Amino acid sequence: MANNERVSSCSVQELRVLMQLRGEEALSRIHESYGDVNRLCAKLRTSPVGGLDGNSEDIRRRKKQFGANFIPPKKPKTFLQLVWEALQDITLIILEVAAIISLGLSFYSPPDADRKHCGSAAGGVEEEGEAEAGWIEGAAILLSVVCVVLVTAFNDWSKEKQFRGLQSRIEQEQTFTVVRGGQVVQIKVTEIVVGDIAQVKYGDLLPADGVLIQSNDLKIDESSLTGESDHVKKSLDRDPMMLSGTHVMEGSGKMVVTGVGVNSQTGIIFTLLGAGDENSSESKEKEEEPKKTEKKEKHSKFNSLYFKEKQDSSIITIHKKNKVEAAEMQPIKEDEQPEKKKKNVSKKEKSVLQGKLTKLAVQIGKAGLFMSALTVLILITRFLIDTFWIQGVAWSRDCLPIYVQFLVKFFIIGVTVLVVAVPEGLPLAVTISLAYSVKKMMKDNNLVRHLDACETMGNATAICSDKTGTLTMNRMTVVQAFMAGRYYKIMAQPDQILPMILDLLITGISVNCAYTSKILPPEAEGGLPRQVGNKTECALLGYTLALHKDYQTVRNKFPEEKLFKVYTFNSVRKSMSTVLKNPDGSYRMFSKGASEILLRKCSKILIDTGEATVFKDRDKDELVKKVIEPMASEGLRTICLAYKDFPTDDGEPDWDNESNILCGLTCIAVVGIEDPVRPEVPDAIKKCQRAGITVRMVTGDNINTARAIAIKCGILLPGDDFLCLEGHEFNQRIRNEQGEVDQELFDKVWPKLLVLARSSPTDKHTLVQGIIESTALEQRQVVAVTGDGTNDGPALKKADIGFAMGIAGTDVAKEASDIILTDDNFSSIVKAVMWGRNVYDSISKFLQFQLTVNVVAVIVAFTGACITQDSPLKAVQMLWVNLIMDTFASLALATEPPTEALLLRNPYGRNKPLISATMLKNILGHAVYQLIVIFTLLFEGEKMFNIKSGRNAPLHSPPSEHYTIVFNTFVQMQLFNELNARKIHGERNIFKGIFNNLIFCTILLGTFIVQVVTCFPTSWLKYLGTACQCTQRDGIQEDEMKDQDETDQAEEEKEKGNWFRNRNRIKRQIHVMTAFRDSLSPYESLEKHGSRSSMDILMAQHKLHSKESVPQMSLINEAE
Repeated sequence: MANNERVSSCSVQELRVLMQLRGEEALSRIHESYGDVNRLCAKLRTSPVGGLDGNSEDIRRRKKQFGANFIPPKKPKTFLQLVWEALQDITLIILEVAAIISLGLSFYSPPDADRKHCGSAAGGVEEEGEAEAGWIEGAAILLSVVCVVLVTAFNDWSKEKQFRGLQSRIEQEQTFTVVRGGQVVQIKVTEIVVGDIAQVKYGDLLPADGVLIQSNDLKIDESSLTGESDHVKKSLDRDPMMLSGTHVMEGSGKMVVTGVGVNSQTGIIFTLLGAGDENSSESKEKEEEPKKTEKKEKHSKFNSLYFKEKQDSSIITIHKKNKVEAAEMQPIKEDEQPEKKKKNVSKKEKSVLQGKLTKLAVQIGKAGLFMSALTVLILITRFLIDTFWIQGVAWSRDCLPIYVQFLVKFFIIGVTVLVVAVPEGLPLAVTISLAYSVKKMMKDNNLVRHLDACETMGNATAICSDKTGTLTMNRMTVVQAFMAGRYYKIMAQPDQILPMILDLLITGISVNCAYTSKILPPEAEGGLPRQVGNKTECALLGYTLALHKDYQTVRNKFPEEKLFKVYTFNSVRKSMSTVLKNPDGSYRMFSKGASEILLRKCSKILIDTGEATVFKDRDKDELVKKVIEPMASEGLRTICLAYKDFPTDDGEPDWDNESNILCGLTCIAVVGIEDPVRPEVPDAIKKCQRAGITVRMVTGDNINTARAIAIKCGILLPGDDFLCLEGHEFNQRIRNEQGEVDQELFDKVWPKLLVLARSSPTDKHTLVQGIIESTALEQRQVVAVTGDGTNDGPALKKADIGFAMGIAGTDVAKEASDIILTDDNFSSIVKAVMWGRNVYDSISKFLQFQLTVNVVAVIVAFTGACITQDSPLKAVQMLWVNLIMDTFASLALATEPPTEALLLRNPYGRNKPLISATMLKNILGHAVYQLIVIFTLLFEGEKMFNIKSGRNAPLHSPPSEHYTIVFNTFVQMQLFNELNARKIHGERNIFKGIFNNLIFCTILLGTFIVQVVTCFPTSWLKYLGTACQCTQRDGIQEDEMKDQDETDQAEEEKEKGNWFRNRNRIKRQIHVMTAFRDSLSPYESLEKHGSRSSMDILMAQHKLHSKESVPQMSLINEAE
């Protein structure tokens, strides 16, 4: 049975050993073991041309024998692990310890006789009811800590779940090109199996190990595995080993897959490191900080490379800096880089908002710690002075437990002040806001790879955008052409072109476009044909179809493996050339590329007779003036098509000497390709400009084409003072005599520069770096960049926010980016700006709300503690406030949807303070109003409501109605302040758009209801049993009258347990007591003046004189 399951005689171990070899050693092993690559394919039971047959059973067996192309991610943390992590919070630990000590001491009761020797403050503990309530605060604090921990753990758990959901979506979208059943198909990366024939091309990130079958000028960046930044040239006779995790920097080819998943080279490395626990083996720099990376990253780098894994924003900067280092095909002054890189790392380590929040949190933390320590110090000092000096109490060891109880109480008050002062909800608000925005941004075609990029985009002051596909539709069509001496402004018909020229044109286009580029039938009837691959090449292939010729027929005649040599397009060549070998041993090369560049390499041109005549410089200038410039002024991209013959008489050319090969060409035609501006782009750019964001176009196109498109888009406006430069002129203006970029010279150019044409990736990187480091303007610039090519990697990494194209972008560009535009559309960038600003505003709203709560609560807790020896807002109450205000308020305010109004103001920029003048005015205004209300209730509340004062209550006394009113009022004011916090720019109508946010309304209403429920009299819990007994006694009042002692006890319990129900009786009791006023004087000294309310006096007096007031008792009953 086992033998039947095997699809190949090759073993996993055999292939693993093979893939560990390089160069000549690998070639000799292949020849010794298999003969050649074709026989290796035969042994793996696959066809080098047709690939696997695609049979599902065969694929299943291959997965079973060789493994799946997937490295299992690290297991997610369990809920209990997250709970344990949440418990590590230092503030919570302090509270837990204090609560446990308080709880333990509340059950200790020293002999009653000794209490009077411990000072007056301890006297109140004697009363049985109050002593019984002593445990409540300690238990309630522990309960609140449990609630806070559970909420924090749940938030962490849901956040991790969201990230994993996001990653699984990316995994499903990540595809690679393979040949199956003779057809070129795109399959999921995870579906690749050993034996697949994979097509690799410029910009790909290899998802598996393989051996090269066919190569066209293939160069690979293997720095992610070897650390060497030099590109490795791959060929069948030099080094055919292709390794997973490496980048294709140039050329194209095919390989047979020999290692997937944990058996690939990347997989083996990360299996040795624990497959997912250690993520930092990519470079020595990353090895220096393994703890941070281990703790935060969720998956192995294998998965992050191929599946664009979403990770915590805190580790993104480390991960990002070390990735795709060798994507820099151009030399970007490597000798200058080390020092600058260090600076850049620190600069980009924190986003604009993160930097401001960190600074604010440190300031608040210091202030909170100071206030907390001061509160404890004042309380202890006051207690010592009052007890041992004013009262003159002698030190007694018996009183030590009571003094410890007081110290614990003061400590808890101090921790309460600290808890109130530190806005723990801030990180939660940031996380919720970012996670919510990221989820919503996916619907707006923004796939956020790095969380902090979301809010950084809100501060963007400049956008450097590509033209093709971003500002334009990236659906290209040839609309004009010049060939055989004629300029066709309308598409030429086949019969208007000489057959010989037409044949050259069709063959040149068919073989000199990547074979992955093709035109497919429309998906829906009546739709446009689908363009797959490079859009410029698709336009040329579409042109062959328009001339009633089939490019596929030519490709069948010259299959890719029979192409003798291919010089693939790159940013240096700005052209692509393919060499065919003729039967007689001669060669013919077809070239295509940027018209101005390729025309300079042409020495001949085909005329209307079909002959090639000398192409003089004067003729070239005339062609540029009469054909290329008019095409460019209409916004057309101009492409020159040419060819060159290499006769056998000249001998074998030196194919590596490109300068000799790519010269002396014969021009066939110049075509003008139209790429219409996206209809929504002009409006999007107008919104950016209104929002204070400068949009610059950076393109490789002709300057005339770029200028025409910029005018259509609205980047260039009539009457504006602007610059449009080509790459070489740009470099001349910004570099000094030594050829180095001079920031002073650069600062004279960039503020007016709006279009940079014929630019290389180096130019783009230089522009971005210069703008970020410039101090020419008052406000430091925050730069966003779009890119799609492999060489855009450095600029995308350097920018504050890098946007990669989801459709046209290479894997390298996506890997270097922060956000992927899934529709390649500029208008999606505007939506990202809206969401970014919304995140910033959401955090500001929460800050305004939270700081108002903090300021009021700290002042109330501190003042109350110093004046009354107790905080009016207890630790448990403040934990509740923190729970509802931090968790729920952050959720409510962080989920406000963005509006167009966000684009009507300028960016905040790097240096503007997080708390604006308007916010400060709101915070102080609300704080003053709330403090007036709270202090009025605190010091005059008992008179206003005719209730017992809660001030100077004895140790462990039960919650008083007075302080409950203070607490409830405080919470209700915060709920209304939550409404005020919705607007932070001085808007008058705070209710505008409130019903657009259902979460906000639900949380506001829910918090209000829960607060009302929690503020029912706590005596109901304490005296629940007593109240039930009293209810039963109501029915037998006549029996109670028979026994006076029972009556006294019952009445006392009744008055305690049914305070509200017997309010009328108590009022009448006051009149009864007035009759005995003269006889009360002997007992007045029993109570300290002001230590108890009139109601307490009344209760004590009634108890002492119950026997003398029997007749009056009957009167009360009669009145009832």
